[in-house]
Amino acid sequence: MAAMRQRRAVTASLSCSPRRFRPSPNSCRRDPAARSRRKRRRRPSRNNYNTHRAKFRCSPSENAMARFGTSTLLGGRLCGCTKLVLAFALLSLLCGCAAVTNPVANGVPVRRCPPHFLGRERENDEPVPLSALRQKPPEQYILEPGDILGVWIEGVLGEKTQTPPVNLTDRGRLPPAIGYPVAIREDGTVSLPYVEPIKLKGMTLIQAEKAIREAYTVAKEILKPDRDRIIVTLLRPRQYSVLVIREDSGGLTIGSNGVIGSTKRGTGSVVDLPAYENDVLNALAQTGGLPGLDAENEIIIQRGYFKGDGSDERLRQEMCLYAEGPHRNRTNLPGVETIRIPLRLPPGEEPPFSPKDIVLETGDILYIPARDTELFYTGGLLPPGEFILPRDYDLDVVEAVVRVGGPLISGGIQGNNLTGNLQGTGIGFPSPSQLTVIRKLPNGQQIPIRVDLNRAMNDPRERILVMPGDFLVLQDTPTEALLRYLSLTFRINLFGRFLNTEDGQGTATQQFP
Repeated sequence: MAAMRQRRAVTASLSCSPRRFRPSPNSCRRDPAARSRRKRRRRPSRNNYNTHRAKFRCSPSENAMARFGTSTLLGGRLCGCTKLVLAFALLSLLCGCAAVTNPVANGVPVRRCPPHFLGRERENDEPVPLSALRQKPPEQYILEPGDILGVWIEGVLGEKTQTPPVNLTDRGRLPPAIGYPVAIREDGTVSLPYVEPIKLKGMTLIQAEKAIREAYTVAKEILKPDRDRIIVTLLRPRQYSVLVIREDSGGLTIGSNGVIGSTKRGTGSVVDLPAYENDVLNALAQTGGLPGLDAENEIIIQRGYFKGDGSDERLRQEMCLYAEGPHRNRTNLPGVETIRIPLRLPPGEEPPFSPKDIVLETGDILYIPARDTELFYTGGLLPPGEFILPRDYDLDVVEAVVRVGGPLISGGIQGNNLTGNLQGTGIGFPSPSQLTVIRKLPNGQQIPIRVDLNRAMNDPRERILVMPGDFLVLQDTPTEALLRYLSLTFRINLFGRFLNTEDGQGTATQQFP
């Protein structure tokens, strides 16, 4: 019984509440094992521990939205309502954005564009020497049909007691002519009294005088040799009538920004050129000089007369080619010869015309065409318009943006150099840098060429030349469009004036959504 009673007391003491055996704080400090057991009792439960881990394993964007109170954490995921709100906000940013919906953004980069699509430089072209447009006169004047001579034959053309008449020519470069006017006929002969027609074509004045003397002293013996008085001079040289048509004069106006006026009109005149001055240079000198900046650097000479009827199949085909082909690829019509004389050529290139081509004959047409087709067009963030290309030097894409007044690394800041004011919206917008050049090809198609203006400022290979017919479209890249939207949303307006003095003034306002 005593043993049974002792076993029950031990069992009761082991099954009592643990609080009776909880050590005191002082005992825990002294006993490291007790302190370790106390820490284990304070550890959170397994369920709470898993929840705690899930909370800090969320994505950074979800944690950020949770801190700002814009989303609800349900097992580490966004609820459907929050996703819908975010999608709607994103669509509201992108709708109508030209940087995202740009139809010409998928162009060929300049670095991958074939060289024959980039155009030819012409600022290195050299002008054709003006002496190449003038014919070389002979050492002595050669008589041809159309020349008018002054002939004095004592006793035949004029009395013996009469003084020979003296005629002053209209051109001061010719000496006075003595005698009566006698024209050389179409067959190259002259008709004088008492003798047969005398052929003078191809002779000089001295030879013509000798031929007339022989006709009166040897062939007919009308005059006695060594006692005749015969004088032959040139009264007026033969003339060549040329028609000059110019399209570079009139009311053409070019504004400071390169915009072409619409009041241009051509001029035409009939020019009579004397012998050995019937060339292109003298025709230009009498009708206004070399072609102006609004005309092509080319002179077209058309010779002959149109020959053909409506049933000529070749004429019909050539007219169709003329109407459908490029402006420069003109073909010669039946009976008409076309000669092109360029006024500027690449270095080392020989002129494509001969000295015979620049000599003008009666009935020739000298035509100076206008530069109506050497234009380029702008759109997008560039001021829309039609601009003329320089004639004698090149214009690259960066210079074209500056010429039309487009934004180029401006940041949206506008300056007034007269008053010293700087005005800008916010801290400035990002300058658009995506330029697309839509270029026409000779086969009638077109190719979009993409240019990065930021890279073009440092890399000359990006600065392609602007060619006639190009269309320049400037747009923001998607990144620049987003920064522009943020600049408009978080607005900081600045206005200030800075002078060359010690004082200055300025104001600033801020606006946040």
